[in-house]
Amino acid sequence: MDSTSSIALSGMQAAQASLGATAHNIANLATPGFRRQTVEATPLAGGGVTTSVHQASEPGDDMATDMVGLLTSKNAFLANLAVFRTGDRMLGSLLDATS
Repeated sequence: MDSTSSIALSGMQAAQASLGATAHNIANLATPGFRRQTVEATPLAGGGVTTSVHQASEPGDDMATDMVGLLTSKNAFLANLAVFRTGDRMLGSLLDATS
């Protein structure tokens, strides 16, 4: 199993990829023939996730989904950041205790 920090980091990277795709979709709402991007997260065996970006098969926008996606991605990033920071603080406390 990977460390808590690397698992949280992969979650932050997945959230960032989702934010990027959603921002791309919103920026191109008025582009004729634009096909939305979606991000697929795949869990890794040792913990964490990997992502891949896909393009929709049909042109069109989905503003409601994109706005919810922005909020979801932001909250996922912040949650993983909190895990990362807590793991860092705990490691620091452990090192202080063994000194």
